[in-house]
Amino acid sequence: MLTDRWTPLDAHVEQLRLIRSPARFRVVAAGRRSGKTERGKRHLVRCALAGITGVARPTFVAAAPTRDQAKRIFWADLKALSPREWVAGVSESELTIRYKVGSQLMVVGLDRPQRIEGVPLDGIVVDEIAEVKRESWEQSIRPALSTKGRPPGWAWFTGRPKGRGLFYDLYSLSGTRAGWESFTWTSATVVDPAEIEQARADLDPLTFAQEYEAQWVSFEGLAYYPWSPKDHLRKLAVDQTKPLIIALDFNVDPGTAVVMQEQYLDGETRTCVVGEVHIPRNSNTPAVCRRLVADYGKHPADVYLYGDPAGGARHTSQTEGTDWELARQVLAPAFGERLRWRVAKKPPYVRDRLNAVNSRLRSASGVVRLLVDPARAPNVVKDFEGVTLLKGGSGEIDKKGSEAKGLTHLTDAIGYYISEAHSIAARVSSFDE
Repeated sequence: MLTDRWTPLDAHVEQLRLIRSPARFRVVAAGRRSGKTERGKRHLVRCALAGITGVARPTFVAAAPTRDQAKRIFWADLKALSPREWVAGVSESELTIRYKVGSQLMVVGLDRPQRIEGVPLDGIVVDEIAEVKRESWEQSIRPALSTKGRPPGWAWFTGRPKGRGLFYDLYSLSGTRAGWESFTWTSATVVDPAEIEQARADLDPLTFAQEYEAQWVSFEGLAYYPWSPKDHLRKLAVDQTKPLIIALDFNVDPGTAVVMQEQYLDGETRTCVVGEVHIPRNSNTPAVCRRLVADYGKHPADVYLYGDPAGGARHTSQTEGTDWELARQVLAPAFGERLRWRVAKKPPYVRDRLNAVNSRLRSASGVVRLLVDPARAPNVVKDFEGVTLLKGGSGEIDKKGSEAKGLTHLTDAIGYYISEAHSIAARVSSFDE
């Protein structure tokens, strides 16, 4: 008897085609929260419960790019899907379920694929395949699926379209290879329409197309592609009644900071860049902070401080102390109790930070929520107009090329603030399926 975790699923035509496909290798590119990962979990448990006649200890694997990801995505659900009376044992340390029919189901992170090397695999589901290194498939998984004396092992690859790496190649070539088949569907086939519209309002157009419409988006060219001088440049004033938002990205050439406010303009709350610090050469954290105090030390409202969390582990000055310690030494006496620290515990992923800023620049529904005063922040404008993405990548900033032009630091600082205050990470988390 199955467990209560086996709740009914509404299967649409494409999902039924996936479930019924005889293909040995199945590549699934589908929108967020649309059921692809759940289908993989259930398929694994069904196979493990059935076992394989004549095969000693059939082995099935649930895999993701890292062990932490794999555990978070699979482990609790696989245990909940497994009827207790069919389970012979569970190893929490090895993330392995052993069944009374003789099979075992392992959860593995492909950052250390050695765990499955030398182990005959009878079936594997790899989730978030776009983030898996090619050598993990070619050198570890593929050989383990071909073991003499056992039926050929099968594999499912699931994820959202992303970049032009292993996932793209598997998906593109599946139609030309015997035993391979590809499947795709959008989030709208499963997710509530109101949630889709909310995502459209929250996300920038390219991210929405990738995450919810399962499109193979090409992230090349300008990092902040929604940027438009016509839409985003405006004369702004510092509102003395509202908090200042200061964002730091620690650097020496140039030393930078961005000053922002949330202002209600034209019926919409918008992130307004009302100032900057840009010291081109031989700067350091105290110098940047002294400039902030000189320009904004008399601001009567609260001052919220955001920035690169990694500044707590390094310094850009010859002075003793980390960057955040140095910043506190200068800013705390000047702003006193008005200073509010909002520094995250760890940096956001670069792609998440870019997505957050681009969504603020313009959502998929066309709403602009970020403005810059070009007179007050001319170098912020240069950053938005000049930071580029790594050619052939999956949305990474071309740090080497952009930094050579003195760019990235101001928009990075803005990103640290927006990714915290206007986070879309919960909506596009990699682990919500």
